[in-house]
Amino acid sequence: MYGGETVEDIHKRKGLKPKEKILDFMMSSELVANLFRITLADDKIKKEGISTPDGAEMAHNIAGQEARGAIIRAGGILPEDHPTPTKSVEEIAREQIAELKEMAKKKPLMLDEDYD
Repeated sequence: MYGGETVEDIHKRKGLKPKEKILDFMMSSELVANLFRITLADDKIKKEGISTPDGAEMAHNIAGQEARGAIIRAGGILPEDHPTPTKSVEEIAREQIAELKEMAKKKPLMLDEDYD
């Protein structure tokens, strides 16, 4: 889906640290395109009874090419052309939870979960 880039290529292009996850540093449309690719590949694997790692990898490559083609045909932004967010999803979640806790100190909030 990334025009021939490997996982290592994507990781490097995005400037991620070794333990950072690519999925945590995607804009929403890039993330949705990847979820679409994964769903297409999963359907293909199930439908065709693919049971080997090589077969699964091929299914993901085919699904990636199809997803990329759909993005091109729709005039969308290709995954490698999206900017890399400066914060991960985890960082943003931690910040928002901390902000909610601060707000709760000032005015109690109705939350279903305990965030301690």
